[in-house]
Amino acid sequence: MKVSTILDHIDSGHMALPEFQRGYVWNRDQVRGLFVSLYRRHPVGGLLVWATESKAAIYRGDGQLTAGVVKLLLDGQQRITSLYGVVRGKPPKFFDGNAAAFTGLRFHLESETFAFYQPLKMEGDPLWIDVTELMQKGNAGMGEFVTRLSQQAAADKLGVYVGRLAQLLGIVDIDLHIEEVTGAGKSLDVVVDIFNQVNSGGTKLSKGDLALAKICAEWPDARAQMKKSLKKWAESGYHFNLDWLLRSVNTVLTGEAKFSFLHNKTAEEIRDGLKRAVDHIDTCLNLISGRLGLDHDQVFFGRFAIPVMVRYLDQRGGALDARERDKLLFWFAQSGMWGRFSGSTETYIDQDLAALDGPEGGLDKMLEQLRLWHGGLQVEPGHFTGWSLGARFYPVLYMLTR
Repeated sequence: MKVSTILDHIDSGHMALPEFQRGYVWNRDQVRGLFVSLYRRHPVGGLLVWATESKAAIYRGDGQLTAGVVKLLLDGQQRITSLYGVVRGKPPKFFDGNAAAFTGLRFHLESETFAFYQPLKMEGDPLWIDVTELMQKGNAGMGEFVTRLSQQAAADKLGVYVGRLAQLLGIVDIDLHIEEVTGAGKSLDVVVDIFNQVNSGGTKLSKGDLALAKICAEWPDARAQMKKSLKKWAESGYHFNLDWLLRSVNTVLTGEAKFSFLHNKTAEEIRDGLKRAVDHIDTCLNLISGRLGLDHDQVFFGRFAIPVMVRYLDQRGGALDARERDKLLFWFAQSGMWGRFSGSTETYIDQDLAALDGPEGGLDKMLEQLRLWHGGLQVEPGHFTGWSLGARFYPVLYMLTR
């Protein structure tokens, strides 16, 4: 199917994005690389879609689907979103991400290179072509570009440049192979499994993305609800992501770090786990900012200690006495200072959860484990010799001066 037809299908509601898909994560280098490949007519891969009845489709965004069969993108979202953003000059209705990644793409007619707009480098040079402007005006607007070039010093190579403009404009006529998942027996769970298998082979999706896809199949509003909490914390100066929040939901519900333990949980259990996790995270952030003075993202070290703290708070019903509170904060600060979670995050979270949940478990067991792991917890003057704000002991210095 031609690129132009695919984009038309998105506009008309014949093609959409399933709710369980993650958002747009590509950066400008990836967008530029895609257009280099398309311009040179190199292979860019096909698409995988799920053909299903539109009336039963659970899809992303507020656009209206066409009646009958709709095609939901399972593989190819990043490429199609990038193409749509550059060709249409705006994100598609299902968009969730940073539109700056595909805004301002330019093409140089002499060097045949793509770059994003830089005023000092490009202003006044007629050979830098606005790709979106060319795509929107199409063949009918080609004369305008030819006129511009003929009035400049580029007139002697006008024929070559017109050919390159046509090659660039021809990107929308490229055929992309589309493979369809069809059949009445393809339930949402089956399709999510297919989606996970397709996307788990490379680095496209994190383990959290795959787990969240499974959750959204049961509870379509899960991603939106989680993002509300992330936005609330961002407004307070703490910037977390979906994987991080889902990790705390996991520890609350299963006492485990690995996302695979969430796969058998029902939508109601996930909904309850999210509420409990968010409440306990709020408690942790209030304690850490109020008692330790670590009140913004730049000094918030050891963020993967939070899922462990959330598990402990959930076990205790959210109520801690002063001694427990101070022990928990001591463990948090020590974990951050010595980089407890800077290596294999899941492994160390699981070790700490096991220390909490074991027959002789608790905060003392977790602190003992930390001492054995690091070989002592005493701070020396030499630990403060790091010179940058990214140094591990900068938050400690910040904490001491609060």
